[in-house]
Amino acid sequence: MLKIEELTPELQKILNANMDDVQQRRRAREAFKDIQLNIDHLLFKSYEVNSKGLEIFTKSWLPETSSPKGVICYCHGYGDTCTFFFEGTARKFASSGYGVLAMDLPGFGLSEGLHGYIQSFDGLVDDVIEQYSKIKENPDLRDLPRFLLGESMGGAVALKVHLKQPGFWNGAVLVAPMCKIADDVVPPWAVKQFLIGVAKVLPKYKLVPQKDLGDMAFRDPKKKPLTSYNVIAYKDRPRLGTAMELLNTTQDIENQLGNISLPLLILHGKADVVTDPSVSKALYEKAKSSDKKLNLYDDAFHALLEGEPDDVILRVFNDIITWLDEHSAKK
Repeated sequence: MLKIEELTPELQKILNANMDDVQQRRRAREAFKDIQLNIDHLLFKSYEVNSKGLEIFTKSWLPETSSPKGVICYCHGYGDTCTFFFEGTARKFASSGYGVLAMDLPGFGLSEGLHGYIQSFDGLVDDVIEQYSKIKENPDLRDLPRFLLGESMGGAVALKVHLKQPGFWNGAVLVAPMCKIADDVVPPWAVKQFLIGVAKVLPKYKLVPQKDLGDMAFRDPKKKPLTSYNVIAYKDRPRLGTAMELLNTTQDIENQLGNISLPLLILHGKADVVTDPSVSKALYEKAKSSDKKLNLYDDAFHALLEGEPDDVILRVFNDIITWLDEHSAKK
């Protein structure tokens, strides 16, 4: 049960509802919109039913005074959403001349599906491909350079999308990508073997032990409390089936690093204890991309665009914009 100071009993009741159901998550989001600084009022948002019959929440941000230089398609991290923290980042990209498309992955945020449950990571990747391939149907966007932006687990999603669509994307920006889960986060071997067995019978069960990832991901102590206000983020223990899918996915990506061929910008904090920065180094070294760049940030934690001191966040953002501008000009 999550408690935030100075809430009315009614809001606390909404916050403590069972978030497994998408309607409860949407109700919570509506109830907390004022607390979240009215950040939706200038943005486009919609629900779209995909080919699996799932209602997917999508948002977009476009430059106000010029045509876009390129399109950024965002893949959020585990438990996260394309709202809240990403809102400010997306608007900053739009003010820098880029169109931004985003979606809540099935089972996360405002999209339909059991909260925090990934039955098949490859199936989730197919959902992302289906959504973002609609760029081809938009005459204002289809001829622009296309970039994937993946944070944490979203980095694994972006790499998998590229491997299934090797010629579709003009580049990828990977922020602390989940190519391997850090050893400190993975349960001990004996516990993991037990969980693998139980997952075959109870894949939706919340049993996987987990440390406080928010505390591990955010370095700036002033920003850590803000995570409580993202009330529809998945904060429970990982579901067994989801945990197994994430572990299997990272192993698969490690085995396919040499097949990655698109232009890459990889950004990772050297002090990240959630995803392993050494695997970002391996990705940089093994990817067959002739156009690739790795930026490692001293002392930085996992949440490079949300949880670092302001000067680091601005440095990371400017590094991304510089790279995007160079590659948009090439296109």
